Amino acid sequence: MILINLLPHREAARKRRKENFYAALGASALAGGIVAGMVFLWFAAQISTQQTRNAVLQSEIKRLEAQIKDIANLQQEIAALRARQQAVEDLQADRNMPVHLLNELVKQLPDGVYVTTLKQEAQTVAIQGVAQSNERVSELLRNLGNNSPWLTRPELVEIVAGSVSLGGRDQRRVSNFNIRVRLLRSSEIQKPGAAASGAAASASSVPAKT
Repeated sequence: MILINLLPHREAARKRRKENFYAALGASALAGGIVAGMVFLWFAAQISTQQTRNAVLQSEIKRLEAQIKDIANLQQEIAALRARQQAVEDLQADRNMPVHLLNELVKQLPDGVYVTTLKQEAQTVAIQGVAQSNERVSELLRNLGNNSPWLTRPELVEIVAGSVSLGGRDQRRVSNFNIRVRLLRSSEIQKPGAAASGAAASASSVPAKT
């Protein structure tokens, strides 16, 4: 006996395949949504963590900036105190500068040289006087430049020939001079000595080669 199936089996199979496709598509969409949600939550957690770290860093930066500002103010105060201390030391040293100036002039003036005017402005001293000859003026310049620890950099500003009366009709030719010289402070004089002592100490500390 021959059985003939008259039902539309092709349409039924096509319908089943379509239903299976839609079911798989829905499952894939659901799985993709779940994965996307998990990724979004993970990124949100990472962003929140980073924002927390950034907030901590910002607070630390502000604290360090305040400390740096305090240090800068402290350094300015230290610099101001050092400047005041140096000013006081300079004033104390300057009190003895006229004494040193007069002592050095007495020591360094050669015979035949006479000072008529002496003027000091800060550390610059202007000396005017009379000398028996130009050679005496040159000797005075050498003495001030080489033999005095308190006076340095002598400079001849002007020298003019003149004459003085010795009584009656006797006249003697002289040289009227104008000299500038720099008067050193005690602190400036101690520096070369300290440097020399330091160099001697370092030289003595070097072992001799055999």
